[in-house]
Order: sequence, then structure tokens, then C-alpha cells
Amino acid sequence: MTPNHKQAHPIVFLFLILPFGIMQGYLTVTLAFMYSRAGISVEQVAALVGLSLLPSIFKFVWAPMVDITLSVKKWYLIANVIASTGILMMGVLPIKSGNIPLLGIIIFLSFFAVTFISLTVSNFMAYDTLPEAKGRAGAYYNIGGTGGVGLGGGAGLWMAERLHENWMVSAILAVVCLLSCLGLFFVKEPESTIRVKRVATNLLNLLKDIWVTVKAKAGVLALFLSFLPLGTGAAGTLFAAMAKDWGASADTVAIITGVLGGVVTSVGCLLGGWICDIINRQLAYVLFGASQAICAVGMAYCPHTQVFYIIWTVAYSIANGLAYAGFTAFVLEVIGKGAASTKYNLYGGFSNIPIYIMTIVDGWANTRFGPRGLLNAEALCAAGGIVLFFILKSLLGVKTISPQYEQ
Repeated sequence: MTPNHKQAHPIVFLFLILPFGIMQGYLTVTLAFMYSRAGISVEQVAALVGLSLLPSIFKFVWAPMVDITLSVKKWYLIANVIASTGILMMGVLPIKSGNIPLLGIIIFLSFFAVTFISLTVSNFMAYDTLPEAKGRAGAYYNIGGTGGVGLGGGAGLWMAERLHENWMVSAILAVVCLLSCLGLFFVKEPESTIRVKRVATNLLNLLKDIWVTVKAKAGVLALFLSFLPLGTGAAGTLFAAMAKDWGASADTVAIITGVLGGVVTSVGCLLGGWICDIINRQLAYVLFGASQAICAVGMAYCPHTQVFYIIWTVAYSIANGLAYAGFTAFVLEVIGKGAASTKYNLYGGFSNIPIYIMTIVDGWANTRFGPRGLLNAEALCAAGGIVLFFILKSLLGVKTISPQYEQ
């Protein structure tokens, strides 16, 4: 990066990551609601959502491709085109139980492609963000993701209820995804600190850089924190499918889990990013995860009416925003530059394991114990994760520290 280059404003990352959120929102809200209404069980919907998470769990395996081959901007363009085609195909496929296997294949391939959007944007953030702005970068990055969920989910469901053909909705969302490529004009192509002419040397440099990061105490604790069932937001992915248990209408689901949900989650992201630039970022994430668990308990034991569905879904969305910003901030703090895509998504891949597990656990708990059992399961797992974090923190002798840029 040239010495006089002005680093990108964090808001650019909002637009670049938008397709990732659109894809998630379209699946977890729009398709989930429509398939549930067509008679598909919550457990089957949960399985499809879980399937979409699998590529994100293992994306660190192919992350080196972004760090040592092609340019980061080229990878972003390729991924966006494939992901946009995938979301279009999801809408074209008729909604019936017999098409679930084919839908599963489309979902898996589409979400595999969209992982490269996450890989490239994390690279841009690592190289084009000031140390003292990591929290805010994480905030805008996650606002883009949640805003995308609002577009793909809330706006998507609203359009699906009013347009004559499902493919029209997915086509509109695919175009929005492609327009996100305009954000590439506002970021600099990263000048990698590990690339040389030989690919083999690049790979060796990448592995050395990863080892330096993960062997440090802060790196170990951050990796463990990524793996804990804390701040996963897994229950939120099933709120649309659970809506009937609270008597919530389609319009309520579209607004609360979509447009309004995106707005309040964005507020949570901004607040979380600001907090993470003031206090220790790992501890902030733990606090944010605890607030999410409290929301789950509140939703479980308050009356199951549409009013309380709205109240607790909104509260949960704010807690989600806090956790999203917190995760991105503490990971950006730990990884530095170097093999940024690989390192960021190594942590991100681990973080998707508990999300995947909790999505399946929540679906199982709902089937056997109802919505209250689902929410209790989420809260109990989060509480266990908090205890494990402080145990390992104590064993490693890691003290509470100020943000990295102040050390």
C-alpha cells in the first residue's frame, strides 16, 4: 500500500459484504417461512440452514487461495457472480418437499461461493483499517451482513407475499448482490506481506504467519472463544419458522425478523463496535453473548403472544449485533496482516462450528420440547461457554488488557 494512501472508510465494508447477508436472509427468513407454510417441518428447515453453514466452517481450508493466488478483487468478482446465480436458482425451484434434496445442493454450492466474499472482505479490512478502528470496521462489516439479511429476508418475504412468481424476488436480490461490486472502487488492492513470485514460498510464508498468530496466548484464547457456543444467534435463524407458536403473522415476521430486525441489529453492531474500541475485545464478546442468552430465557418464559414475539425478537437482534461486532473486532485485533484471509477465516470457520451445532440442537430441542426447550437449550449452552472461557483464561494467565493499539 502506498504511503500516501488514505485508508478506506469502514462503511465501505458494509456494501462489500452485503451479498453474504442477502443470501443468508433469503434462506433463513424468506424460504424458511414459505417452506414451513407449505408443510415442511421446522427440523427439515433447520437441516437446510445447517447445510448452508458447512462451507463457512471449512472455508479456512481454501482461504489460502485468496492470500496467494490471483488478486483479492478478482476473487470478489468471481464469487459474487456465482452467488448471485445461486440465489436466482433458489427462487426458480418450485416449493415442494420433493425438491428439498436439489435445493440442498444449490444451497451448499451457493454458500460455498459466498464464502469467498467473506474471505476477500476480511482481507480488505485487515490491510485497509487503522488499529484503533478495528471495532468500527467490525461494526460496519456486520451491519452489511445484517442489512443483507434484512434485504434477503424481510424485503424478500414482503415481495414474495405480493409478487406473482418466486423467481422475481430472487432475481431482484441477485441484481442487488451484483451491484455490491461497485464497492471495489473504494478499496485498495492489498499489497501482501507474504507474497513473492514462487507459489511454494508464498505457501510457506503463509503457514509461518499463521503459526506465529495462533501460538500466542491471545491467539489461543481467541481460537477457543470462537469455538464456544456463545453469541451464535442460532435461535434467531429459526424465529421465522417458529412464528406460528407466537401467533405472529407473515407481515410481522417480515418486518420484525427482516427490515426492523436489520435496523436494530445494526444499532447493536454500532454500539458493540464502539464498546470494542474502548474495552478488551474478547471480554466484550463474552458480555455480548451473555446478553443474548438472557434474551432467549426472557422469550422462553414470557407469554407466547405476538407482542412478546416482537419484544424479544427485537431484543435478541440487538444482542446479535453486539456479538457480531465483538467477534469481528477481537479477531481483527489478533490476526494483524500477513495471511489475513486465511487467519481471519480460520477463526471464522471455528466460530461456525458452534453455530451449526446450535442450529441442529435448537431444531432437535424444538421438536422434542417445543419452543421453550429450544430457547432454554440456547441459554444453557451459552452459560457453559462463558464458564469454559474464564477457566481457560485463568489457566493461560491472560490478564484483562486494553485494546491492542494502546499497548
